[in-house]
Amino acid sequence: MTLTSNVSKTILISVDLSELRVAVIEEGRTVEALIERRGEGSLAGNIYKGKIDNVLRGMEAAFVDLGLPRNGFLYVDDVVVPGQDPKSRRRRKIDELLKPGQEVLVQVVKDSMGTKGPRVTMELSIAGRFLVLSPHGEGSGVSRRLPDGERERLRKLAKSIEQDEGGIIVRTAAAGATADDLERDLRFLHKMWAQVEARAKPAKAPSLVYAEADLSLKVIRDLLARNVDEVIVDSERQYRRILGWVRTTQPEFVDRIKLYSDSVPLFERHGVDQAILSTLNKRVDLPSGGYLIFDYAEAFTVIDVNTGRFVGSSGRLEDTITRNNIEAAREVMRQLRLRDIGGIIVIDFIDMASAKNRAEVLKVLQSELEHDRTKTYLVEISPLGLVEMTRQNVTAGVREILTRTCPTCGGEGVVLSEQTMAVEAERRLRKMARSSGSDAFLVKMNAKVASGLVGPGGMKLLELERETGKHFTLESVERMPLSDVELVREGTRADVDGDGLAVKDGDEKSVKISEPHMYNLTDGVARLDGGYPVVVGGAIGYVGQQHKVRIDRATRTAAYASLLDAKPTAIDLPPEPGDYELPEFDREVGDRLELEQRTRPRSRRKTPAKTTAAVSSTATDEAADAEPTDEAAAEKPKPRRRSRAKSATAKAAEAKAEAAPDEAAAADADVVDATAVEGGEETATKKRRRGKRGGRGRSKSTAAASADGAAPADAEEAPAAPPADGAAPAPVDPPADDAAPAPKPRTRRRAPAKKTTKAVAAEAEPAPDPAPEPAPAAVAADGDGSDAGERKRGLLGKILGS
Repeated sequence: MTLTSNVSKTILISVDLSELRVAVIEEGRTVEALIERRGEGSLAGNIYKGKIDNVLRGMEAAFVDLGLPRNGFLYVDDVVVPGQDPKSRRRRKIDELLKPGQEVLVQVVKDSMGTKGPRVTMELSIAGRFLVLSPHGEGSGVSRRLPDGERERLRKLAKSIEQDEGGIIVRTAAAGATADDLERDLRFLHKMWAQVEARAKPAKAPSLVYAEADLSLKVIRDLLARNVDEVIVDSERQYRRILGWVRTTQPEFVDRIKLYSDSVPLFERHGVDQAILSTLNKRVDLPSGGYLIFDYAEAFTVIDVNTGRFVGSSGRLEDTITRNNIEAAREVMRQLRLRDIGGIIVIDFIDMASAKNRAEVLKVLQSELEHDRTKTYLVEISPLGLVEMTRQNVTAGVREILTRTCPTCGGEGVVLSEQTMAVEAERRLRKMARSSGSDAFLVKMNAKVASGLVGPGGMKLLELERETGKHFTLESVERMPLSDVELVREGTRADVDGDGLAVKDGDEKSVKISEPHMYNLTDGVARLDGGYPVVVGGAIGYVGQQHKVRIDRATRTAAYASLLDAKPTAIDLPPEPGDYELPEFDREVGDRLELEQRTRPRSRRKTPAKTTAAVSSTATDEAADAEPTDEAAAEKPKPRRRSRAKSATAKAAEAKAEAAPDEAAAADADVVDATAVEGGEETATKKRRRGKRGGRGRSKSTAAASADGAAPADAEEAPAAPPADGAAPAPVDPPADDAAPAPKPRTRRRAPAKKTTKAVAAEAEPAPDPAPEPAPAAVAADGDGSDAGERKRGLLGKILGS
């Protein structure tokens, strides 16, 4: 085992009027930070003459009145009865040993923590430099932290100086001590015990009999050894006090006590202040890029190890994880000492597949624990990568001394949000309205909560008033607690708001929107004479402009209005919770978005290149006049809502369709297959369709026929135009079985559908009477879809612009 004394140390002691701080530096880093405040020092080691307050047989313990805010807890195994064999303690009953009102001499072994009082024992002890005297004990013992050879040497020395009464324990600091050193220390401890007995006899319970030395002297007594390079003190008074103690007990170390007088504070120069503040953080970064997370619970502390930015350099995941865990193990042990964490501790290392690597990490933990003065117990790494250990919890750590429980969250770390409190305030206003017969209420609450309750433009408050039939005037207070809702006044509306309001409900005024709302990001605020605020809903885009508004709700504290001569810009913000009506401008924006969705062209599959070329090469006037078949019509997109802007040609087509409904229905019912090209000849086949199409399709067919210069009275009598090469036209009636036409390619059926879309775009243009385009040009333009796409985008822009 390696001796703790082999590590070089520096002890820093800083004294303020209300606080005494001690830091231990090892290898340039702060490993221990101890703080003691005046009147709030540690009670561990103090001896009290107490009185038994209560004996609990079921718990096998008693509570002792020490004259402190909380009683001490005395367990049955810590009870010492003079003249009784210590081996028979386990068979005793607490009510047989102690009675209420009995006076006992006890020593504090653990400070009060949380809701628990201090832990006390009747096994008294007084610590010296090398020895610990136990007046009621027997025999001698040696610290287990010493090497085996040194332990054996000191055990022989301790037996040679044993006394008839009391027992002694050789401390770790006695490494290298001689028999004379032990005897001198033992004589000093006997004198101290004699003083304690002399004070305890006449003392009246409860009272303090013996007080441990202050923090600085305890550190000097426990740590000042050969491995301490120097002890630096920044207070001259404390320096002289420590120097006198060392001259009496350890004169060989007098030259190592030094007084610090530099202008830079002692702890700041050595980085101790920063180390102390770091104990308040849950995250601790590792040099290689990993980090630790400390999570505190009432019963234990959990430490999570993460790789973070550390990705390793060896190329093997196992090596990267092992290196990160080893680095984390060293830092964890340092943090346990720096934060003075006690109780049960669970360390979650990253899982390692190799048992050899797990053993290596555990070895690092054990070697680092040798530098810790506090008693610890370590368990091996579990298959889950967890390490369980316990560390003696004697005093409160730095974190507990520097901080207190948050009065708002109660230590939970989270609080109810402003929106949650706004919902709760709404419920309280509803309850107020139901339980009271008054018509109006003046309520005071936090400004952020009031803003959430009012809603954008005051719409939530208006809806609440409509539902309850009451009037609510909200008075906002910036520093008021979020949970407070205070009823200031109730009665009639005149009693609450008064008669002399700057504006009234329904007034229309021209105001200048001077500033954005502090909490509702979509609203603007206008100021009337005297600074009276008018919250204008949705006016965030008009700050600095003059606009006309209508007052929706006026109160004594503020008014809520909506814009009349401007339409606010839609802002992508999450909707406010609650079911209330949107302002008029929001509905119009929604209508525009809906219209854009309806007029947006659907995506279509592109025609193969060879089919497009064939259509372009055989496009003629007959192809333009031909009507689609039933199959082609089935593939066409569903008709969309017509634009309000109609051309004169479309209106004339509708009038003609109304004048001759039968003819229009018949013309719409006929659809023509795409032109089939075989052997250089084109044939168009007509098919009859039952039923009729109304609305858009009817006017579209008529308009298309008018544009081509052909308006057949009956679809059955309208023959197909002859092909360009003079071939015979296709028969009107379906062909016989022996003269069945050649099958049509499926890709050829989409060309007329594109023409129909183009015709819709042509109808929607507001030109008075556009000249019809030649059919070949229309087919060619539809072949690549560029012209039709431009017209669709132009149409969409005109619709949204209107």
